[in-house]
Amino acid sequence: MLSDEELLRYSRQILLKQVDIDGQLKLKRSRVLIVGLGGLGSPVALYLAAAGVGELHLADFDRVDLTNLQRQVAHDTPSVGMLKVDSVIARLSALNPLPKLVPYRAAMDADSLDAAVTAVDLVLDCTDNFAVREAVNAACVTAKKPLVSGAAIRLEGQLSVFDPRDATSPCYHCLYGHGSEAELTCSEAGVLGPVVGMVGSLQALEALKLLAGFGEPLVGRLLLVDALNSRFRELKVKRDPACTVCSHRHG
Repeated sequence: MLSDEELLRYSRQILLKQVDIDGQLKLKRSRVLIVGLGGLGSPVALYLAAAGVGELHLADFDRVDLTNLQRQVAHDTPSVGMLKVDSVIARLSALNPLPKLVPYRAAMDADSLDAAVTAVDLVLDCTDNFAVREAVNAACVTAKKPLVSGAAIRLEGQLSVFDPRDATSPCYHCLYGHGSEAELTCSEAGVLGPVVGMVGSLQALEALKLLAGFGEPLVGRLLLVDALNSRFRELKVKRDPACTVCSHRHG
């Protein structure tokens, strides 16, 4: 059950009929894996910890760099040089000491990634590497775990939810195949901080909806964010029946 401290701490979201006590209990019992603790992973980790998700599994092998601080708001100046996992654990513990925090400080191979995905209820891809995104997607398809995927670069962002439990849902590979245009990173193309903050916040929102069981998640839909002109656009995304990653689910 929820303690008096939890009832008070989470009271503003418990007031929502979509959440209520039942939804808050679902969040408390949930385990989530966040892959990447940078610009997207920062707001995701902060909002999910603040909302009372019971276990946050945090994966990142990188260290905090001074250039990260313009957008990776879970880190601060004294944390430069620290492992991002340790920096985020310190920040989340100060924000909310109640969730259990599980660190993954080393780069994961296929086996360790499969084990990490199997251990949770939902995965958030907050990376900026296509190969890692493909590996995370494959692990989620195999384990039948929903995946909330976000991306942001320059003044643009995108977001979708891939849910292998839903027979109509595409997977990440259905949408992107073997890669889009030349892979660019923020260090090469640049990015404005609030853009990754906005996409990461939307990822956290989708995760809370899936975990607590309310609203309509972005399954089969791709949300495109044009921050330069403050416009949002939505595209329908269909499952590829010939997808080399997820088609076996339906065969």
